[in-house]
Amino acid sequence: MEPGLLFENRHFTLTAFSVQHRGPDCFGFTFEEKSRRPFLAEKAEALAIPHGPVRRDLTNGIPVVLPDGRTIAPEEVLGEPQRGAKLVFVGDVSHTGPLHAVAEEADLLAIEATYLDADKDLARQHGHITAAAAAKLARNAKVRQLVLHHISRRYSPQEVLAEAQAIFPDTVVASDLDVFSVHKDKPITARSLRYR
Repeated sequence: MEPGLLFENRHFTLTAFSVQHRGPDCFGFTFEEKSRRPFLAEKAEALAIPHGPVRRDLTNGIPVVLPDGRTIAPEEVLGEPQRGAKLVFVGDVSHTGPLHAVAEEADLLAIEATYLDADKDLARQHGHITAAAAAKLARNAKVRQLVLHHISRRYSPQEVLAEAQAIFPDTVVASDLDVFSVHKDKPITARSLRYR
C-alpha cells in the first residue's frame, strides 16, 4: 500500500499516511467529510424559489430556470463552504512530530498511548508513544476530542487518562467494542457494543 487517497465518494475521502514505528509500511488513516455549502432557505424564500427538485438542484450546484423565466445560480442561495468532520486514526507510532499537519483541527484523533511518561525511554525502545505525547499532539494540533487506545496492561486506564487529561482535558480511553460517532459541530458521542 502507498500513502495517499484510498477511497472517495461524494460524501467523504479516506486517505492513508505514513507513520514511524519499528518497520516500514506503517500507516495512519484520515476519514474526512467533503466540504459543503449550506443551502440558505431565507435567501431562497426571498427569491421565491419553490420547494422540491429546484432547490435540490441548487443545493447540488446546478443552476435552475424558474417557471417565470429567471435563471438562479447556486451562488445566490448557498452559503460559504464549511469543512466536514475529520477523524484521524493512528495505531502504533514512535514519533508524533510528523503527525501534526495530518491531525490539524481533527474532530477526533484516535491514537495509541501504550506507555506513561515515566516510562518514555521504554516507549522509545519499543517504538511507541506515551499518553502525554498523544495529549501534546492533540493540544498543539487543535484537535476537538482525543481517544487513546493500545494501553499497556501495566497501567490502569485511569492512570493513562489522568496523564493525558492534565495536558488535554477532552480525552477518553477507549475500550474494546466502543463506538464513537463524529459529526461536525455536534458533540462526539460514545457507546459500547459490549452488552448488545
